[in-house]
Amino acid sequence: MLENMDKKYVLHSYARNYINFIYGKNATLYDENKKDYIDFTAGIGVVSVGHGNEKLSSALCEQAKNIIHISNIFVIEPQAKLAKKLVELSGYDMRCFFANSGAEATEGAIKIARKYGEEGGEPKRYKIITLKHSFHGRTITSLKATGQEKMHNFFGPYPDGFVYANDIDEVEKLCDHKTVAVMIELVQGEGGVEPQNKQKVQVLAKILKEKDILLIVDEVQTGIYRTGELFASNLYGIKPDIIAVAKGLGGGVPVGVVMTRLKDIFSYGDHGSTFGGNYLSTIAGNVVLEILTKMKNNGLLDETMLYFSDKLEHFALIHKNIINKTVGLGLMRGFRINNAENLSKIIAKALEHRVLVLKAGRNTLRFLPPLTITKEEIDIGFERLEDAFKDLN
Repeated sequence: MLENMDKKYVLHSYARNYINFIYGKNATLYDENKKDYIDFTAGIGVVSVGHGNEKLSSALCEQAKNIIHISNIFVIEPQAKLAKKLVELSGYDMRCFFANSGAEATEGAIKIARKYGEEGGEPKRYKIITLKHSFHGRTITSLKATGQEKMHNFFGPYPDGFVYANDIDEVEKLCDHKTVAVMIELVQGEGGVEPQNKQKVQVLAKILKEKDILLIVDEVQTGIYRTGELFASNLYGIKPDIIAVAKGLGGGVPVGVVMTRLKDIFSYGDHGSTFGGNYLSTIAGNVVLEILTKMKNNGLLDETMLYFSDKLEHFALIHKNIINKTVGLGLMRGFRINNAENLSKIIAKALEHRVLVLKAGRNTLRFLPPLTITKEEIDIGFERLEDAFKDLN
């Protein structure tokens, strides 16, 4: 009945699996028949503190009893507190604008860059360089910023001004007098869980600074401790001009943030969001940061990442006939599969054995588990994945 209702009334933009999950506990989900599934996806990197987190759910319930939403016409206490936390924990001298999603965060970043280019005198600078295989969102502008040609079907005409570099090495060659910004993911998520070379990124950041070209880092997936530090840019030792944040910050509640060192770039009315940064989403963000910062400081986060990585490497070694190599950083990881045609089969078999995994790029099996995942859940997940791989033979 649920499947029929979904197919009849919901637009068919997703290839659904019709498993009806009822509740969850940390990295374990339970369906309507009380079967348990190990979640190595976290809702595509969103459920950072796990399903059914008591601290988060209690805070949300308490806030919902008082105020869920007013508007940004008035000051919102948890929003101000969350902005302060993000700035202080990152170590970047920035201000924050709150939105509802990763796409909105990258849109905000693009608007900041374009205004900076407008205000810099003649000629006006508007070009933004991104990387091929990048992914920056599904709105018209963020979709055009995405460097995957297949994503540009159907929805044109698109805004002008986006240029795609094949890799980090090519970026400087594409910079000209109309270039205002470069936007990169330090680990490409949808593009195949591919980390950028740290030294090359640091060199690029220095070059851009010398040329007065803004560096935008899309941290929608890499941010909020996913790669081991608050932001991947902290891990890479660079200071971006603009950062786009979303996914894991709300622990499942929609929230997006643009952070920028250009503190006075917007005037009243230049940008806005009805729902952005409301009480519910920023209460969630504050609690998530509190939980994960404590995990980082007491060493549990690094311990979990190391344990997961060891399991990943061991699994890849056992199945080197199927897995070419492991990729990624922290708990944003993947297997590069030798035969891309096997990828869909592996994901389907994994689901049959009650472990959730993802696809990235053409040939990458992607892992984005909750950052709070336990060693026991990791062990069970890989045991089930082992059974799924056996079924391939």
